[in-house]
Amino acid sequence: MAMDAASDIVVDVRGVVNRFGRQLVHDGLDMQVRRGEVFGILGGSGSGKSVLLRTILGLRRPEAGQVLVEGTDMTRLSGEALRAAKARYGVTFQHGALFTSLTVRENIQLPMIEHLRLPKDALDELAHLKLRLVGLPDDAAEKYPSQLSGGMVKRVALARALALDPHLLFLDEPTSGLNPISAAAFDDLIAYLQQELTLTVVMITHDLDTIFRICERVGVIVDRRMVQDTRANIVQHPHPWIQSYFHGTRAERFGAAGVTHGA
Repeated sequence: MAMDAASDIVVDVRGVVNRFGRQLVHDGLDMQVRRGEVFGILGGSGSGKSVLLRTILGLRRPEAGQVLVEGTDMTRLSGEALRAAKARYGVTFQHGALFTSLTVRENIQLPMIEHLRLPKDALDELAHLKLRLVGLPDDAAEKYPSQLSGGMVKRVALARALALDPHLLFLDEPTSGLNPISAAAFDDLIAYLQQELTLTVVMITHDLDTIFRICERVGVIVDRRMVQDTRANIVQHPHPWIQSYFHGTRAERFGAAGVTHGA
């Protein structure tokens, strides 16, 4: 049973320490993400949410600790090994991070060109497939990011993250900057793709709607470490920041801090 439980952990962060000069950001932070779940990462401003994400992705090497992604220690990889590991997950960043000089199609094809050897017509067909997957029309392919709405930019970034058919998806503030209707539609899209593609999703978010709608478990960075539990249980944690976040005026509309929301 222990071996089965261990194999169910897709992301295993162990005792991570991150520091910028004298500023200690993480001090022995642990985090476990289980296969097939949607895991939300919360924390106050300056708590190091994005630093943690970069550490998990192998873009930053911590001062101490391990980050195992599907059993591979990302803190020990470099060069070609790190490049190969990155092909196994998809990631979107807060503002989309699309290349403004490239069309939507070209943006989506970037990971394919880097990791696959396919003829142009196959790359074009795959790009259109990914566009349809995230609910965008074919004619969006030849547009530039400046011609897109905020919601469309988010969807193109998601299409690019799914370019290599990963089973692990990292999202940094996926609904940031979207109006409530667009944010809800994007949440629904993530939930749909997670089910249809059997994805494990790790997302940084501050959006209560997103948390209560699609996150099964939540990890909150407080005091340089992480408290993690189910969505229903985390709201009962006594830490003052967690209590303020889940039981403040913003949470009132969910009733009982959202424990029953979306059930």
